[in-house]
Amino acid sequence: MNSYGERFRVTTYGESHGLAVGAVIDGCPAGVRLDQEAIRRDLARRRDGAPRQEEDEVEWLSGLMDGLTLGTPLAFCIRNKDARPGDYECLRNAFRPGHADYTYHRKYGLRDHRGGGRASARETAARVVAGAIARQLLPGIGIRAKVAQLGPERESDTRGGIVQCHITGLPAGVGEPLFGKLNAQLAAAMMSIPSAIGFEMGAGFAAAMMTGSEYIDRWNADGTTRTNHCGGIQGGISNGMPVEFRVAFHPVATLPHPVECLTTDGTLKEIAVGGRHDDCHVLRAPVIVEAMAALTILNFEF
Repeated sequence: MNSYGERFRVTTYGESHGLAVGAVIDGCPAGVRLDQEAIRRDLARRRDGAPRQEEDEVEWLSGLMDGLTLGTPLAFCIRNKDARPGDYECLRNAFRPGHADYTYHRKYGLRDHRGGGRASARETAARVVAGAIARQLLPGIGIRAKVAQLGPERESDTRGGIVQCHITGLPAGVGEPLFGKLNAQLAAAMMSIPSAIGFEMGAGFAAAMMTGSEYIDRWNADGTTRTNHCGGIQGGISNGMPVEFRVAFHPVATLPHPVECLTTDGTLKEIAVGGRHDDCHVLRAPVIVEAMAALTILNFEF
């Protein structure tokens, strides 16, 4: 599955150290003047502080003329200009612990060892572009994420953290019962982001330790609630309050020192993995969370 959404369908392509990454977007209405500067700003937020220096210039291949969308599939390409596939030659026959190397190999019988291929966060550049377009199609709805917490910082190690997201302006009634729940779709979207390992709405896991009297969101006369423990969604449908959720990200699995890797011949071998890697990728994750939130909301009717 390389596509997300039905009404606004995004299919991403490309590998970390291949020629390019990009996407094809189907379902974008005609006559929309894309805010290219907003797209560049979001890409810059994703790129900020990255050890890999990519320009992230978007090349529009189809669906756009004189700055306006044509209603046909939008296709774009972001060239990988700072790729260094040779840095990963040591992983051609070895699997890093905690990474997707092994699972991709077991599923497909082969894998792209160059920086993780499709499992790399490089793929998310395409999501950020698609998300920036989706936000332009959601006037009046604010989506903002920020780093809420970071893991402990230790020398020669990596750390994870938590990103918190607030969605405002979403009217009551968005979402579907049972298997089309808005919160379920948000959870699926967030857990598709590389390194995402946890998701919670509103009070989240803390709600399990509350009593019912503590948890319920009591009404105000205007239909708003005094608290927002449910995170703005009840029964899978938005209730008009801000939608609030958090996404936990595990630490970067590629460590800045030698680690034991499993080889294809079944032996363990200590390898110092090359390449350029974040010691904390969470700082660049908020814009990706926002992009996936926008894509999720746009796929609902309201």
